[in-house]
Amino acid sequence: MQQDKSVTSRAQSMQSIDRLCINTIRTLSMDAVQAANSGHPGTPMALAPVAYCLWQKFLRFDPDDPIWPNRDRFVLSNGHASMLLYSLLHLCGVKAVNPQYETLGRLSVTLDDIKQFRQLDSKCAGHPEYRWTSGVETTTGPLGQGVATSVGMAIASRWMAEYFNRPDFAMFGYDVYAVCGDGCLMEGVAGEAASLAGHLKLSNLCWIYDNNRITIEGHTDWAFSEDVATRFIGYGWNVTRVGDANDLEMLERAFHTFKSTGDRPTLIIVDSHIAYGSPNKQDTHAAHGEPLGEDEIKLTKRNYGWPEDAKFLVPEGVREHFQAMMGRRGHQAREAWMAQFGDYKRRYPDLADQLDRMQHRRLPDGWDKDLPPFPADAKGLASRDSSGKVLNAIAKNVPWLIGGSADLAPSTKTRITFDGAGDFEAGSYGGRNFHFGIREHAMGAVLNGLSLSKVRPYGSSFLIFSDYARPAIRLSALMEIPVIYIFTHDSIGLGEDGPTHQPVEQLASLRAVPNLIVLRPADANEVVEAWRVVMQLRHEPALLVLSRQALPTLDRTKYAPASDLAKGAYVLADPGGTPDLLLLASGSEVSLCLAAADQLKADGIKARVVSMPSWELFERQSQDYRDSVLPPEVTARVAVEQASTFGWTQYTGREGAVIGMKTFGASAPLKALQRKFGFTPEQITAAAKAQVARARAHARGG
Repeated sequence: MQQDKSVTSRAQSMQSIDRLCINTIRTLSMDAVQAANSGHPGTPMALAPVAYCLWQKFLRFDPDDPIWPNRDRFVLSNGHASMLLYSLLHLCGVKAVNPQYETLGRLSVTLDDIKQFRQLDSKCAGHPEYRWTSGVETTTGPLGQGVATSVGMAIASRWMAEYFNRPDFAMFGYDVYAVCGDGCLMEGVAGEAASLAGHLKLSNLCWIYDNNRITIEGHTDWAFSEDVATRFIGYGWNVTRVGDANDLEMLERAFHTFKSTGDRPTLIIVDSHIAYGSPNKQDTHAAHGEPLGEDEIKLTKRNYGWPEDAKFLVPEGVREHFQAMMGRRGHQAREAWMAQFGDYKRRYPDLADQLDRMQHRRLPDGWDKDLPPFPADAKGLASRDSSGKVLNAIAKNVPWLIGGSADLAPSTKTRITFDGAGDFEAGSYGGRNFHFGIREHAMGAVLNGLSLSKVRPYGSSFLIFSDYARPAIRLSALMEIPVIYIFTHDSIGLGEDGPTHQPVEQLASLRAVPNLIVLRPADANEVVEAWRVVMQLRHEPALLVLSRQALPTLDRTKYAPASDLAKGAYVLADPGGTPDLLLLASGSEVSLCLAAADQLKADGIKARVVSMPSWELFERQSQDYRDSVLPPEVTARVAVEQASTFGWTQYTGREGAVIGMKTFGASAPLKALQRKFGFTPEQITAAAKAQVARARAHARGG
């Protein structure tokens, strides 16, 4: 009898500390949102038991080393519930990490950060931001992006396990958990990603769906009435349900179901309801964008048995409980991994070196030793073709360079073709060629997940379809991760497919994305140098814009070396002395400008041709260099690009000429389109002569 009482007492004590920890998460969330007078307290309050159960009982994560390579990943896809994550990071004592991958002694999220929720320079931004707050695995905010990115993380775990694991050395095999809501599952990117995850049978992936039936406008019945469980079963997922988010026993059972499912991803549907102090309180009030108000907070705290006037209270024993449970388990797992890695380095030194380099975004020695030279050739080849050759040369020496296309690899030339490269498929996860299917948006998000896991991913499609991937591209740039995008069929030059497939505004809009490096090379040797630049980026995504049509391979004994591409723009051909005119172009239009310069020379006009493959790289150069390429005193300028003219006036000046697209394209052969829209040496020459005449008249004061 005495033993039974002791067991009952311990169980009651555990229940008590569980409730205390859960209510600490809830009250921190309420207080932070109220102090900021901005944010979303409802979802953190409702999901506190779910997150507590997962972090305390299942998540393998060491707060002292939040970038340990084989940690489990936790993604809060419904990023408006950010206080849920910030509360956990604080209570678990997660340490900050600097840009040099060094773990610091201080907390990633302090109580003062929480008190400054949504305020300038606080680590608790309105939505979680990767690289800003240690412990945040990916930037979330746009709904659906988090869960889609989690698919890339799960793929990375499978690929790295196949590549690095050896008998008795399980270096990789982490699980990925993503919390999402109704909004995430309404977004198309989530459906694309879930379909792909089911197809690949990613059994290390678990989505937790907060089924609270609330969106900003109100009840989901207005717009969302599908059977989510049936949809995911159709995707090939295992689906289980927890009828009450507060039921810790059922939550544990659901997570055990995930852990024991070995042939498919798992969706856990959790029914939640936000419990407030007032019985008539509406969920919508706090679930999306409004503080509860001081009176409601006091009533709710009273309902929790909490001191009503206490602000940002962390009761004694809460932090210690997180450290004793999740912290101890994560620390033991990490220490065991590090000890194993020491043995792994002695047994497999080459693989260990690769693993270390990959984790720190460093390239192997001699990674560029096989880059091919391309001899001068008037006929040339399409930049998509030369890119394919370069990609394969690099991939041989960078084993963790992996990727594919949105069903277009034969057209984008992005297949790794050497023996042993293989395909990444369900049950065969060691291949380096990915088949994303016709899912550009999910492809971009998956690439982000792969990059966040430290492999080096690339993805490809036609440039026109970059519009479908744009939200994920933007997040690559925001997170400062080196994803490689390869977009071909870069202009009206693709011809007969017509305006639906001819990109016009895409180049300008992509150049407008901060921290995104856009490169549009003019010939095969510029393609080589573009890849050389791209592979050395560590904190910027890059976007290669490539042609379908053949581009002449320029004679570099006659023109400037292609290595100057690294500066973004360079003088390709110069008449000597002060030029009368500047001809500026990127990509396929550079050779048109060279032909026009020859015509102008015959007419006594000295034209300098400037290749401008990357505006972003050019703007990083010194003012002296930029002025040496584009002398301010030479005002006669013509820019030529088979895309929107938007943005070119920063280089031509307001009086300069821009030959570009001011309408959509048309369905016709390339030559006909070039004549129609002005992309011929003759039309460039005419515009150039007009510019020279204007500049000379201006110099004369006429």
